[in-house]
Amino acid sequence: MKFILFLLAIFCTFNAMFTQNVNTENILILRDEFGVPYIYSKTDAEAAYALAWVQCEDNFYDVQESLLGSEQMLGSVTGKEGAILDALSFIVHAEKTVSELYDTSFSSDFKKIIEAYTAGVNQYAAIHPKEIRHRKLFPITTHDIIETYLLNLSLISMVQNDIIRMFENKLGIYTRYSLPAGSNGFAIAPHKTVEDKTYMIANSHQPLEGFAAWYEVQINSDEGWQFHGATFAAGIVPFIGTNSHLGWTHTVNYDDLDDVYALEMHPEKKNFYKYDDEWLELEERKLKIKVKVAGIGLPISRTFYECKYGTVIKNKSGYYAIRFPANQVIGAAEQQYKMNKAKNIEEYKAAIDMQQLPSLNFVYGDKDGNILFLANGLFPERNQNYDWRQVLPGNTSETFWEPLFKPISELNMVENPSSGYVFNMNNSGFDCTGPENNPNPKDFDPTIGYQMGVTARSIRFQELMKDEELISYEDLKRLKYDSKMSFPLHTRSIMNLDEIRQLNAQEYPEIADVIEKIKRWNGSTAAENREAAIISLGVQYLLDYMDGHKISELNKALPKEEFANALKFAKKHLLKHYGRIDIELGDLQKHVRGDVELPIWGIPEVITQMYTEPYKKGMYRTVLGESFILFATYDKDGLERIETVNCFGSSANEDSPHYTDQMEMFVNKELKQVYFDKEKNLRRALQTYHPK
Repeated sequence: MKFILFLLAIFCTFNAMFTQNVNTENILILRDEFGVPYIYSKTDAEAAYALAWVQCEDNFYDVQESLLGSEQMLGSVTGKEGAILDALSFIVHAEKTVSELYDTSFSSDFKKIIEAYTAGVNQYAAIHPKEIRHRKLFPITTHDIIETYLLNLSLISMVQNDIIRMFENKLGIYTRYSLPAGSNGFAIAPHKTVEDKTYMIANSHQPLEGFAAWYEVQINSDEGWQFHGATFAAGIVPFIGTNSHLGWTHTVNYDDLDDVYALEMHPEKKNFYKYDDEWLELEERKLKIKVKVAGIGLPISRTFYECKYGTVIKNKSGYYAIRFPANQVIGAAEQQYKMNKAKNIEEYKAAIDMQQLPSLNFVYGDKDGNILFLANGLFPERNQNYDWRQVLPGNTSETFWEPLFKPISELNMVENPSSGYVFNMNNSGFDCTGPENNPNPKDFDPTIGYQMGVTARSIRFQELMKDEELISYEDLKRLKYDSKMSFPLHTRSIMNLDEIRQLNAQEYPEIADVIEKIKRWNGSTAAENREAAIISLGVQYLLDYMDGHKISELNKALPKEEFANALKFAKKHLLKHYGRIDIELGDLQKHVRGDVELPIWGIPEVITQMYTEPYKKGMYRTVLGESFILFATYDKDGLERIETVNCFGSSANEDSPHYTDQMEMFVNKELKQVYFDKEKNLRRALQTYHPK
């Protein structure tokens, strides 16, 4: 009790610094039948306070998870996996970067929003001390919040892939962590629709649970901040969604967003590296964290180094440095805020021009009939004489770049194409619309390192669009919920996957029955399909096989024998756990939370893709893929309709009625309608209250 009283005293003193712009009596929170929060406030700062409050009410555990990682405390709570995030926060210089850039990176008005959000989290923690996961985490500061942003955006830029490869001496190795799932997004112009309306689809593929899972919320401030969409744990503003005028979504891109350097070390002087004609000394940095082992926090220390390029990691092959744009800017939250508040495409572009988001594609639509695709990223001016996709020489200033990035005008952006649609499904931005309107890669600086490959999802989407003259709203839903793979089979990670359908049954008599079933497969991954379970298990085997192989060895094409082994694995698994090979996909894979267990569609690389992991009794459970889905339509007067669904529910608290209440709707491909109309929302509300 003494500790709790002491903690409350600290919180009250600390929070007084940040609450001068917040009057909780000016804030009204509504909860609809699904527990989705609708925030009404007089000021934007008060809305931010309320956003922090509802996030903590629904998922304080993961709000803390995100903060603990950025503060290098997660390992002491969760063990080894958390320690990895602690180390990444240290490597990306989250604390140092925010400390140096905070004062100059945000407007005075937005600092009030950061302060209010921080106060909201602290206030919830003060009132609920028993829910605090680490006694040294609170009270948090505004810098802590922005450090979390920096770390998460670095992860979205996938700098961790090369960092982990550097640690493990696996540069040039194909590893599972290099295979994130991705997202879908598309927008359709009025002249391409039956209703003469703009359509926009947000269809992100994120982890279904944890701090990177989507949280749905609506904000309504008298200062003009009105938005319905979703954000992540500890997110100050909604990340994707729509206001009354326009909407957008993001998809992950796989462009060249970090650079790795091999240092030339002095043959005699320890920790000296060559840079042009000089030998410079590495700066030593010590990472000191605690890692929970058998319930005890064991202190761990690791030595890192720093050079002109950035953080240096020593492995068995030598010394390697990494440099990346994601830790050169910290203003992403304010850019997102301005995107939230934009009323037209000009204001939206002005927000984009801030260039604070280091990666992510944009797919946009609005009430005026505009649609837009942007292959966004922070791309430095790189020397044309080097292959920036490879490990670079770290002994010359010719490979060093300043944090000055190419303007949006030099990036791949397609606006209002005559085809009437833009899209991205983690494929190349040079296939973002109809063939007649696609940009030419030769028109762009090759050092940008834009990805060039297609995905099975993008191929399938383009196939479907070929058959569409005018698209109705029902057509839109059919396109979005398509769950078929196109032939020949191909995925981003296995280019020759179709060979699994070409195997000769006579050559492999032990799996002849499985081969024949695959040859009859129509490509569907509906829950009731009886061939998709074999394919799903086969792909699981192949990804495991690829893990750890050299990219140069595989070249994204696997040996024929491994496709046979994949089907052997599938047959063995099915016979062991089900006694037969013709089970429905929904018998194999389940959508699970708490005591709810539902059969579900989708496998990797279909439009409705789902990634799974072993569950129980030979079954698999969904862990990543289809998650938060938003449909928005606009006519000339503004937003006409919003429909959404989340994969589980609005709360991550097991005792909440909204822990699983959207699951059945999600699995059945149904949506719920949401509104900006306050009176309608008041009538629908099952709960109304002020935050504390």
